[in-house]
Amino acid sequence: MFRLDADKKVHFCDGVTRRDFLHAGALAMLGLTLPQFMDLKAMGAVNPTKDINCIQLMLVGGPSQLDTWDMKPDAPASIRGPYKPIKTNVSGIQISEIFPRMAQHADKFALLRSMYHTAAAVHDTGCQMMQTGRLFRGGLESPNYGSVLNKEKGPIGAIPANVLLPYPIGQLGGNLPHGDTAGFLGKKYDPFVLNADPSDPDFKVPDMLPPDYIAALRVDRRRDWRNLIDQSVSYFETSQDARLMDSTFSEAYTLMTSSKARAAFDLNQEPEDVRKKYGMNRFGQGCLLSRRLVENGVRFVTVNMFETVFNEITWDIHGSAPFSPISCMGNLVGPMFDNGFTSLIEDLQQRGLLENTLVIATGEFGRTPRINPAGGRDHWPQCWTIVLAGGGIKGGQVVGASDSIGAAPKDRPVQPSHLAATVYHALGIPIDLILATPEGRQVRLVDHGFDPIMELFS
Repeated sequence: MFRLDADKKVHFCDGVTRRDFLHAGALAMLGLTLPQFMDLKAMGAVNPTKDINCIQLMLVGGPSQLDTWDMKPDAPASIRGPYKPIKTNVSGIQISEIFPRMAQHADKFALLRSMYHTAAAVHDTGCQMMQTGRLFRGGLESPNYGSVLNKEKGPIGAIPANVLLPYPIGQLGGNLPHGDTAGFLGKKYDPFVLNADPSDPDFKVPDMLPPDYIAALRVDRRRDWRNLIDQSVSYFETSQDARLMDSTFSEAYTLMTSSKARAAFDLNQEPEDVRKKYGMNRFGQGCLLSRRLVENGVRFVTVNMFETVFNEITWDIHGSAPFSPISCMGNLVGPMFDNGFTSLIEDLQQRGLLENTLVIATGEFGRTPRINPAGGRDHWPQCWTIVLAGGGIKGGQVVGASDSIGAAPKDRPVQPSHLAATVYHALGIPIDLILATPEGRQVRLVDHGFDPIMELFS
Protein backbone atom coordinates (compact mmCIF):
# COMPACT_ATOMS: atom_id res chain seq x y z
CA MET A 1 0.00 0.00 0.00
CA PHE A 2 1.43 3.33 -0.99
CA ARG A 3 0.96 6.80 0.43
CA LEU A 4 0.00 10.09 -1.18
CA ASP A 5 1.52 13.26 0.26
CA ALA A 6 2.64 16.75 -0.70
CA ASP A 7 4.97 19.21 1.01
CA LYS A 8 2.66 22.17 0.79
CA LYS A 9 0.71 22.26 4.03
CA VAL A 10 -3.02 22.84 4.08
CA HIS A 11 -4.51 23.35 7.54
CA PHE A 12 -8.07 22.47 8.43
CA CYS A 13 -10.14 23.67 11.35
CA ASP A 14 -9.20 20.70 13.54
CA GLY A 15 -5.49 21.27 13.07
CA VAL A 16 -4.98 18.32 10.75
CA THR A 17 -2.93 19.00 7.66
CA ARG A 18 -3.01 17.41 4.25
CA ARG A 19 0.36 15.86 4.96
CA ASP A 20 -1.12 14.22 8.05
CA PHE A 21 -3.94 12.69 6.10
CA LEU A 22 -3.39 11.39 2.57
CA HIS A 23 -3.31 7.62 2.33
CA ALA A 24 -3.83 5.55 -0.82
CA GLY A 25 -6.80 3.23 -0.49
CA ALA A 26 -8.26 5.16 2.42
CA LEU A 27 -11.36 6.27 0.58
CA ALA A 28 -12.17 2.67 -0.31
CA MET A 29 -13.11 1.98 3.28
CA LEU A 30 -16.01 4.36 2.85
CA GLY A 31 -16.93 3.38 -0.67
CA LEU A 32 -15.09 6.52 -1.79
CA THR A 33 -12.21 5.36 -3.96
CA LEU A 34 -10.35 7.93 -6.02
CA PRO A 35 -12.29 7.19 -9.25
CA GLN A 36 -15.58 7.12 -7.33
CA PHE A 37 -14.78 10.34 -5.56
CA MET A 38 -14.08 12.08 -8.83
CA ASP A 39 -17.44 10.85 -10.09
CA LEU A 40 -19.43 12.11 -7.10
CA LYS A 41 -20.35 15.39 -8.73
CA ALA A 42 -21.57 13.63 -11.82
CA MET A 43 -23.74 11.33 -9.73
CA GLY A 44 -26.31 14.03 -9.32
CA ALA A 45 -27.29 13.50 -12.94
CA VAL A 46 -27.95 9.78 -12.39
CA ASN A 47 -31.66 9.03 -12.30
CA PRO A 48 -32.06 5.24 -11.80
CA THR A 49 -35.41 3.75 -12.67
CA LYS A 50 -35.48 2.19 -9.23
CA ASP A 51 -33.80 3.42 -6.10
CA ILE A 52 -34.35 0.67 -3.53
CA ASN A 53 -32.19 0.17 -0.45
CA CYS A 54 -31.58 -3.23 1.10
CA ILE A 55 -30.98 -4.59 4.59
CA GLN A 56 -29.78 -8.18 4.70
CA LEU A 57 -30.03 -9.90 8.07
CA MET A 58 -27.61 -12.84 8.06
CA LEU A 59 -28.86 -15.37 10.62
CA VAL A 60 -25.50 -17.05 11.01
CA GLY A 61 -25.73 -20.66 12.10
CA GLY A 62 -28.74 -21.68 10.02
CA PRO A 63 -32.19 -21.43 11.65
CA SER A 64 -34.28 -24.59 11.76
CA GLN A 65 -37.19 -24.30 9.37
CA LEU A 66 -39.25 -26.67 11.54
CA ASP A 67 -38.87 -24.50 14.65
CA THR A 68 -39.36 -21.09 13.02
CA TRP A 69 -41.41 -20.44 9.85
CA ASP A 70 -42.31 -23.87 8.43
CA MET A 71 -43.57 -25.90 11.35
CA LYS A 72 -44.98 -29.40 11.01
CA PRO A 73 -47.27 -29.84 14.04
CA ASP A 74 -48.75 -33.10 12.71
CA ALA A 75 -45.36 -34.79 12.27
CA PRO A 76 -43.93 -37.18 14.89
CA ALA A 77 -42.34 -35.55 17.97
CA SER A 78 -38.87 -36.51 16.73
CA ILE A 79 -39.48 -34.24 13.74
CA ARG A 80 -41.81 -31.46 14.84
CA GLY A 81 -39.61 -30.44 17.80
CA PRO A 82 -40.51 -28.70 21.08
CA TYR A 83 -42.21 -25.55 19.78
CA LYS A 84 -45.82 -24.95 18.87
CA PRO A 85 -47.20 -22.93 15.95
CA ILE A 86 -49.19 -19.77 16.59
CA LYS A 87 -51.59 -17.85 14.37
CA THR A 88 -50.48 -14.65 12.68
CA ASN A 89 -52.53 -11.63 11.65
CA VAL A 90 -52.92 -13.25 8.21
CA SER A 91 -55.43 -16.07 7.99
CA GLY A 92 -53.83 -19.41 7.18
CA ILE A 93 -50.26 -18.42 8.02
CA GLN A 94 -48.72 -19.82 11.19
CA ILE A 95 -45.21 -19.40 12.57
CA SER A 96 -43.40 -20.50 15.72
CA GLU A 97 -44.44 -19.38 19.17
CA ILE A 98 -40.91 -18.02 19.63
CA PHE A 99 -41.93 -15.05 17.41
CA PRO A 100 -45.03 -13.51 19.07
CA ARG A 101 -44.35 -9.95 17.87
CA MET A 102 -43.51 -11.05 14.35
CA ALA A 103 -46.81 -12.94 14.19
CA GLN A 104 -48.66 -9.61 14.45
CA HIS A 105 -46.97 -8.30 11.30
CA ALA A 106 -47.32 -11.21 8.88
CA ASP A 107 -49.15 -8.87 6.51
CA LYS A 108 -45.86 -7.02 5.97
CA PHE A 109 -43.56 -9.93 5.10
CA ALA A 110 -43.48 -12.95 2.81
CA LEU A 111 -42.22 -16.44 3.65
CA LEU A 112 -40.29 -18.36 1.00
CA ARG A 113 -40.43 -21.96 2.22
CA SER A 114 -38.69 -23.80 -0.60
CA MET A 115 -35.09 -22.55 -0.61
CA TYR A 116 -32.42 -25.20 -1.15
CA HIS A 117 -28.93 -25.78 -2.52
CA THR A 118 -26.91 -28.85 -3.47
CA ALA A 119 -23.44 -27.78 -2.34
CA ALA A 120 -21.66 -29.10 0.75
CA ALA A 121 -23.58 -28.70 3.99
CA VAL A 122 -21.05 -26.32 5.54
CA HIS A 123 -21.56 -22.80 6.82
CA ASP A 124 -19.00 -21.11 4.57
CA THR A 125 -20.46 -22.25 1.25
CA GLY A 126 -23.97 -21.42 2.40
CA CYS A 127 -22.90 -17.91 3.37
CA GLN A 128 -21.21 -17.46 0.00
CA MET A 129 -24.30 -18.39 -1.96
CA MET A 130 -26.78 -16.47 0.17
CA GLN A 131 -24.79 -13.25 -0.16
CA THR A 132 -23.70 -13.53 -3.79
CA GLY A 133 -25.96 -16.08 -5.49
CA ARG A 134 -23.00 -18.31 -6.37
CA LEU A 135 -20.65 -20.90 -4.97
CA PHE A 136 -17.05 -19.75 -5.36
CA ARG A 137 -15.09 -21.96 -7.76
CA GLY A 138 -11.74 -21.81 -9.52
CA GLY A 139 -10.46 -19.06 -7.27
CA LEU A 140 -13.19 -16.69 -8.47
CA GLU A 141 -14.97 -14.93 -5.61
CA SER A 142 -18.22 -13.31 -6.67
CA PRO A 143 -19.17 -9.90 -5.24
CA ASN A 144 -21.91 -9.58 -2.67
CA TYR A 145 -25.12 -7.75 -3.46
CA GLY A 146 -24.07 -4.56 -1.70
CA SER A 147 -20.80 -4.35 -3.59
CA VAL A 148 -22.56 -4.69 -6.95
CA LEU A 149 -25.03 -2.01 -5.91
CA ASN A 150 -22.12 0.20 -4.85
CA LYS A 151 -20.40 -0.27 -8.20
CA GLU A 152 -23.51 0.34 -10.27
CA LYS A 153 -25.08 3.24 -8.36
CA GLY A 154 -22.31 4.52 -6.08
CA PRO A 155 -22.61 6.27 -2.72
CA ILE A 156 -25.05 9.07 -2.01
CA GLY A 157 -23.07 12.09 -0.88
CA ALA A 158 -20.54 11.49 1.88
CA ILE A 159 -22.00 8.34 3.41
CA PRO A 160 -20.78 4.85 2.43
CA ALA A 161 -22.94 2.96 -0.05
CA ASN A 162 -22.41 -0.45 1.54
CA VAL A 163 -22.03 -1.08 5.28
CA LEU A 164 -21.46 -4.31 7.20
CA LEU A 165 -22.10 -4.50 10.93
CA PRO A 166 -21.31 -5.17 13.66
CA TYR A 167 -18.42 -7.49 12.66
CA PRO A 168 -17.54 -9.63 9.64
CA ILE A 169 -18.37 -13.31 9.87
CA GLY A 170 -15.44 -15.08 11.47
CA GLN A 171 -14.53 -18.73 11.95
CA LEU A 172 -17.29 -21.11 10.90
CA GLY A 173 -15.12 -24.20 10.56
CA GLY A 174 -14.28 -24.17 6.86
CA ASN A 175 -11.69 -21.38 6.45
CA LEU A 176 -13.44 -20.28 3.26
CA PRO A 177 -14.66 -16.85 2.11
CA HIS A 178 -18.15 -15.95 3.27
CA GLY A 179 -19.31 -13.81 0.37
CA ASP A 180 -19.33 -10.55 2.30
CA THR A 181 -16.77 -8.69 0.18
CA ALA A 182 -16.58 -7.23 -3.33
CA GLY A 183 -14.73 -10.34 -4.54
CA PHE A 184 -13.33 -9.92 -8.04
CA LEU A 185 -14.67 -6.36 -8.29
CA GLY A 186 -11.82 -5.26 -6.05
CA LYS A 187 -11.44 -3.89 -2.56
CA LYS A 188 -12.61 -0.43 -3.54
CA TYR A 189 -16.16 -1.81 -3.53
CA ASP A 190 -15.82 -3.67 -0.23
CA PRO A 191 -18.31 -2.69 2.47
CA PHE A 192 -17.45 -0.23 5.20
CA VAL A 193 -17.15 -2.48 8.27
CA LEU A 194 -18.29 -1.10 11.62
CA ASN A 195 -16.08 -3.42 13.72
CA ALA A 196 -17.81 -2.40 16.94
CA ASP A 197 -20.66 -3.65 19.08
CA PRO A 198 -23.49 -1.09 18.93
CA SER A 199 -24.99 -2.52 22.15
CA ASP A 200 -21.82 -1.79 24.09
CA PRO A 201 -22.45 0.99 26.65
CA ASP A 202 -19.20 2.57 25.47
CA PHE A 203 -20.11 2.37 21.78
CA LYS A 204 -19.15 5.56 19.97
CA VAL A 205 -19.60 6.85 16.47
CA PRO A 206 -16.85 5.14 14.47
CA ASP A 207 -13.99 7.18 13.08
CA MET A 208 -14.95 7.99 9.51
CA LEU A 209 -11.29 8.36 8.67
CA PRO A 210 -9.00 5.38 8.02
CA PRO A 211 -8.10 3.54 11.27
CA ASP A 212 -4.37 3.56 10.58
CA TYR A 213 -4.49 7.30 10.03
CA ILE A 214 -6.27 7.86 13.33
CA ALA A 215 -3.90 5.50 15.16
CA ALA A 216 -0.86 7.23 13.74
CA LEU A 217 -2.09 10.63 14.84
CA ARG A 218 -2.74 9.32 18.33
CA VAL A 219 0.71 7.76 18.65
CA ASP A 220 2.70 10.84 17.82
CA ARG A 221 1.51 13.18 15.10
CA ARG A 222 4.56 15.43 15.24
CA ARG A 223 7.24 12.74 15.06
CA ASP A 224 6.67 9.22 13.75
CA TRP A 225 3.87 10.18 11.38
CA ARG A 226 5.82 13.12 9.99
CA ASN A 227 8.77 10.84 9.31
CA LEU A 228 6.58 8.43 7.36
CA ILE A 229 5.20 11.30 5.30
CA ASP A 230 8.58 12.75 4.48
CA GLN A 231 9.71 9.38 3.11
CA SER A 232 6.97 9.39 0.48
CA VAL A 233 6.78 13.02 -0.66
CA SER A 234 8.54 12.10 -3.87
CA TYR A 235 5.73 9.72 -4.80
CA PHE A 236 3.18 12.49 -4.46
CA GLU A 237 5.21 14.78 -6.62
CA THR A 238 5.44 12.26 -9.48
CA SER A 239 2.10 10.44 -9.34
CA GLN A 240 -0.71 11.63 -11.60
CA ASP A 241 -3.30 10.09 -9.29
CA ALA A 242 -1.71 11.79 -6.31
CA ARG A 243 -1.75 15.16 -8.04
CA LEU A 244 -5.38 14.60 -8.88
CA MET A 245 -6.06 13.85 -5.24
CA ASP A 246 -4.14 16.96 -4.21
CA SER A 247 -6.43 19.16 -6.29
CA THR A 248 -9.53 17.79 -4.59
CA PHE A 249 -8.17 17.04 -1.12
CA SER A 250 -10.10 19.69 0.73
CA GLU A 251 -13.41 18.51 -0.72
CA ALA A 252 -12.57 14.84 -0.02
CA TYR A 253 -11.72 15.66 3.57
CA THR A 254 -15.03 17.46 3.97
CA LEU A 255 -16.91 14.45 2.64
CA MET A 256 -15.17 11.99 4.91
CA THR A 257 -15.76 14.09 8.01
CA SER A 258 -19.37 14.85 7.15
CA SER A 259 -21.51 15.55 10.19
CA LYS A 260 -24.39 13.75 8.47
CA ALA A 261 -22.32 10.62 7.98
CA ARG A 262 -21.27 10.62 11.63
CA ALA A 263 -24.80 11.36 12.83
CA ALA A 264 -26.13 8.33 10.94
CA PHE A 265 -24.03 6.07 13.18
CA ASP A 266 -24.93 7.86 16.41
CA LEU A 267 -27.35 5.63 18.34
CA ASN A 268 -27.35 8.11 21.20
CA GLN A 269 -29.76 10.16 19.11
CA GLU A 270 -32.38 7.43 19.55
CA PRO A 271 -34.76 7.55 22.57
CA GLU A 272 -34.00 4.91 25.19
CA ASP A 273 -37.40 3.26 24.80
CA VAL A 274 -36.78 2.81 21.07
CA ARG A 275 -33.43 1.19 21.72
CA LYS A 276 -34.95 -1.16 24.27
CA LYS A 277 -37.74 -2.10 21.87
CA TYR A 278 -35.13 -3.45 19.44
CA GLY A 279 -33.33 -5.29 22.23
CA MET A 280 -30.14 -4.21 23.97
CA ASN A 281 -28.00 -6.79 22.22
CA ARG A 282 -25.73 -6.76 19.16
CA PHE A 283 -28.41 -7.92 16.75
CA GLY A 284 -31.15 -5.65 18.07
CA GLN A 285 -28.97 -2.57 18.06
CA GLY A 286 -27.58 -3.61 14.68
CA CYS A 287 -31.12 -3.63 13.28
CA LEU A 288 -31.74 -0.18 14.74
CA LEU A 289 -28.48 1.09 13.30
CA SER A 290 -29.37 -0.36 9.90
CA ARG A 291 -32.58 1.67 9.94
CA ARG A 292 -30.66 4.84 10.76
CA LEU A 293 -28.19 4.15 7.96
CA VAL A 294 -30.73 3.62 5.17
CA GLU A 295 -32.61 6.63 6.51
CA ASN A 296 -29.47 8.67 5.93
CA GLY A 297 -28.58 7.41 2.47
CA VAL A 298 -26.75 4.08 2.85
CA ARG A 299 -27.87 1.85 0.02
CA PHE A 300 -27.06 -1.59 1.46
CA VAL A 301 -26.56 -2.81 5.04
CA THR A 302 -25.60 -6.30 6.16
CA VAL A 303 -26.32 -7.18 9.78
CA ASN A 304 -24.57 -10.34 10.93
CA MET A 305 -26.51 -11.78 13.84
CA PHE A 306 -23.46 -13.75 14.97
CA GLU A 307 -19.78 -13.90 14.01
CA THR A 308 -19.08 -17.56 14.81
CA VAL A 309 -20.93 -20.73 15.74
CA PHE A 310 -18.39 -21.95 18.29
CA ASN A 311 -18.86 -21.52 22.04
CA GLU A 312 -21.61 -18.99 21.52
CA ILE A 313 -25.39 -19.33 21.55
CA THR A 314 -26.49 -19.18 17.89
CA TRP A 315 -28.87 -20.82 15.43
CA ASP A 316 -26.39 -23.72 15.09
CA ILE A 317 -28.39 -26.10 17.31
CA HIS A 318 -26.45 -29.36 17.11
CA GLY A 319 -27.40 -29.86 20.74
CA SER A 320 -23.98 -30.32 22.34
CA ALA A 321 -20.95 -28.11 23.03
CA PRO A 322 -19.35 -26.16 21.45
CA PHE A 323 -22.67 -25.63 19.67
CA SER A 324 -26.11 -24.63 20.93
CA PRO A 325 -29.05 -26.54 22.41
CA ILE A 326 -32.45 -26.37 20.73
CA SER A 327 -33.81 -24.70 23.88
CA CYS A 328 -31.87 -21.52 23.03
CA MET A 329 -34.30 -20.81 20.24
CA GLY A 330 -37.10 -20.29 22.72
CA ASN A 331 -35.27 -18.47 25.48
CA LEU A 332 -32.67 -16.38 23.67
CA VAL A 333 -32.12 -16.51 19.91
CA GLY A 334 -35.80 -16.49 18.92
CA PRO A 335 -36.76 -13.51 21.13
CA MET A 336 -33.62 -11.68 19.98
CA PHE A 337 -34.67 -12.03 16.35
CA ASP A 338 -38.33 -11.35 17.11
CA ASN A 339 -37.59 -7.99 18.73
CA GLY A 340 -34.94 -6.86 16.26
CA PHE A 341 -36.74 -7.83 13.06
CA THR A 342 -40.20 -6.74 14.14
CA SER A 343 -39.02 -3.37 15.44
CA LEU A 344 -37.15 -2.80 12.18
CA ILE A 345 -40.23 -3.55 10.08
CA GLU A 346 -42.45 -1.40 12.31
CA ASP A 347 -40.07 1.54 12.18
CA LEU A 348 -39.48 1.34 8.43
CA GLN A 349 -43.21 1.37 7.81
CA GLN A 350 -43.95 4.19 10.24
CA ARG A 351 -41.22 6.32 8.66
CA GLY A 352 -42.35 5.62 5.10
CA LEU A 353 -39.19 3.65 4.32
CA LEU A 354 -40.48 0.10 3.96
CA GLU A 355 -41.70 0.57 0.41
CA ASN A 356 -38.20 1.42 -0.80
CA THR A 357 -36.20 -0.83 1.57
CA LEU A 358 -35.91 -4.53 0.83
CA VAL A 359 -35.36 -6.57 4.02
CA ILE A 360 -34.07 -10.14 3.74
CA ALA A 361 -33.63 -12.47 6.72
CA THR A 362 -31.87 -15.72 5.91
CA GLY A 363 -29.51 -18.31 7.25
CA GLU A 364 -27.03 -20.27 5.19
CA PHE A 365 -29.14 -23.46 5.26
CA GLY A 366 -31.84 -25.21 7.28
CA ARG A 367 -31.70 -28.03 9.84
CA THR A 368 -32.31 -31.75 9.68
CA PRO A 369 -35.97 -32.76 9.96
CA ARG A 370 -35.18 -35.46 12.50
CA ILE A 371 -33.81 -34.44 15.91
CA ASN A 372 -30.39 -35.98 16.52
CA PRO A 373 -29.29 -38.06 19.56
CA ALA A 374 -27.96 -34.92 21.29
CA GLY A 375 -31.42 -33.34 21.12
CA GLY A 376 -30.52 -30.88 18.37
CA ARG A 377 -30.65 -30.62 14.60
CA ASP A 378 -27.77 -30.78 12.14
CA HIS A 379 -27.02 -28.96 8.86
CA TRP A 380 -29.60 -29.37 6.09
CA PRO A 381 -29.24 -27.35 2.84
CA GLN A 382 -31.94 -29.45 1.15
CA CYS A 383 -34.75 -27.13 2.31
CA TRP A 384 -35.29 -24.06 4.45
CA THR A 385 -37.28 -20.82 4.78
CA ILE A 386 -36.27 -17.20 4.28
CA VAL A 387 -38.20 -14.04 5.15
CA LEU A 388 -38.57 -11.03 2.84
CA ALA A 389 -40.29 -7.68 3.32
CA GLY A 390 -40.42 -4.21 1.77
CA GLY A 391 -38.87 -3.11 -1.50
CA GLY A 392 -41.93 -4.14 -3.50
CA ILE A 393 -42.39 -7.51 -1.76
CA LYS A 394 -46.05 -8.42 -1.27
CA GLY A 395 -46.60 -9.17 2.40
CA GLY A 396 -49.00 -11.69 3.89
CA GLN A 397 -48.11 -14.55 1.59
CA VAL A 398 -46.23 -17.83 1.49
CA VAL A 399 -44.33 -18.76 -1.67
CA GLY A 400 -43.23 -22.34 -2.17
CA ALA A 401 -43.81 -25.27 0.15
CA SER A 402 -41.84 -28.11 1.69
CA ASP A 403 -42.89 -31.72 2.05
CA SER A 404 -44.65 -33.12 5.12
CA ILE A 405 -41.49 -33.17 7.24
CA GLY A 406 -39.71 -30.07 5.91
CA ALA A 407 -37.05 -32.15 4.21
CA ALA A 408 -37.34 -31.02 0.59
CA PRO A 409 -39.21 -28.50 -1.55
CA LYS A 410 -42.60 -29.78 -2.68
CA ASP A 411 -43.64 -26.69 -4.60
CA ARG A 412 -41.72 -23.85 -6.30
CA PRO A 413 -38.14 -24.95 -5.43
CA VAL A 414 -35.71 -22.03 -5.48
CA GLN A 415 -31.93 -21.81 -5.28
CA PRO A 416 -29.61 -19.02 -4.10
CA SER A 417 -29.21 -17.81 -7.68
CA HIS A 418 -32.96 -17.27 -7.87
CA LEU A 419 -32.70 -15.16 -4.73
CA ALA A 420 -29.84 -13.17 -6.27
CA ALA A 421 -31.94 -12.47 -9.34
CA THR A 422 -34.81 -11.41 -7.08
CA VAL A 423 -32.61 -9.04 -5.07
CA TYR A 424 -31.14 -7.42 -8.17
CA HIS A 425 -34.59 -7.09 -9.71
CA ALA A 426 -35.78 -5.28 -6.58
CA LEU A 427 -32.70 -3.03 -6.61
CA GLY A 428 -33.22 -2.10 -10.26
CA ILE A 429 -30.05 -3.82 -11.50
CA PRO A 430 -30.40 -5.94 -14.66
CA ILE A 431 -29.62 -9.59 -13.97
CA ASP A 432 -27.95 -9.93 -17.39
CA LEU A 433 -25.36 -7.31 -16.48
CA ILE A 434 -21.84 -8.40 -17.46
CA LEU A 435 -19.01 -7.84 -15.00
CA ALA A 436 -15.32 -8.06 -15.84
CA THR A 437 -12.78 -9.81 -13.63
CA PRO A 438 -9.23 -8.40 -13.26
CA GLU A 439 -8.09 -11.02 -15.79
CA GLY A 440 -10.65 -9.79 -18.30
CA ARG A 441 -13.08 -12.68 -17.91
CA GLN A 442 -16.68 -11.70 -18.61
CA VAL A 443 -19.07 -12.87 -15.88
CA ARG A 444 -22.85 -12.54 -16.07
CA LEU A 445 -24.29 -11.07 -12.89
CA VAL A 446 -26.78 -13.93 -12.57
CA ASP A 447 -26.34 -17.16 -14.52
CA HIS A 448 -28.77 -17.96 -17.32
CA GLY A 449 -31.82 -19.89 -16.17
CA PHE A 450 -32.21 -18.13 -12.82
CA ASP A 451 -34.99 -15.58 -12.94
CA PRO A 452 -36.48 -13.37 -10.20
CA ILE A 453 -39.21 -14.92 -8.07
CA MET A 454 -41.85 -12.62 -9.44
CA GLU A 455 -44.74 -13.91 -7.33
CA LEU A 456 -43.05 -12.31 -4.33
CA PHE A 457 -43.78 -8.86 -5.71
CA SER A 458 -47.07 -7.03 -5.50
